[in-house]
Amino acid sequence: MLLSGHSMLLLAAVGALLGALGTLGRRRDAYSFRAVNSRGKLVSLEKYRGSVSSSAAAAGSGGEHRAGSSRRGSPVEPGPVSLFVNVASECGYADEHYRELQQLQRDFGPAHFNVLAFPCNQFGGQEPGSDRDIDAFVRRVYGVTFPIFSKIAVVGTGANNIYKFLAESSDSEPDWNFWKFLVDGDGQVVDAWGPKVPVNQLRQHVAQMVRQIILKKKKKDEL
Repeated sequence: MLLSGHSMLLLAAVGALLGALGTLGRRRDAYSFRAVNSRGKLVSLEKYRGSVSSSAAAAGSGGEHRAGSSRRGSPVEPGPVSLFVNVASECGYADEHYRELQQLQRDFGPAHFNVLAFPCNQFGGQEPGSDRDIDAFVRRVYGVTFPIFSKIAVVGTGANNIYKFLAESSDSEPDWNFWKFLVDGDGQVVDAWGPKVPVNQLRQHVAQMVRQIILKKKKKDEL
């Protein structure tokens, strides 16, 4: 069943509210929120934090497990790196960014790295399409395989809570499309770059963090 525009906006608002409520009583991080994906489904960003052993997963079914630990002390795999990006299909930066973002995803993901794309129409009105249209376009034109979420606001009073957290954590608020926030396995912002910084300049940072994840997993397996 296709959702109307008003229904999608309502679902996105509910997702933002649930994401905010889900962080009460515990330290927030980028994975402690929920978001609506491009197909209208509310999903927890915990799925991008990292894989948990079966006993820890059972213990953490309430969404309270943290990277590196669990309520029962079961081991947690080192979490992957994520790159949060506010995207816009009609932006002049779109072609270069989408191609390089997909190359990063292909080279390092999804076990160790994920691009998390959040369409936004706030800057220049350059993302006017529906969520489904945006998703279909970038997958057809750029062969995108990384997650595309529902269109959101990233600045201002109506900004999504995810982006409020990213901006507060990095002291960097997006002022245009394709602002990039690099987040570690614990959900903490490592750095942020504006649209004038090509994605390829981030490759070294991503590669180094992925290398550390692989080494941690290797050391854990040897224990």
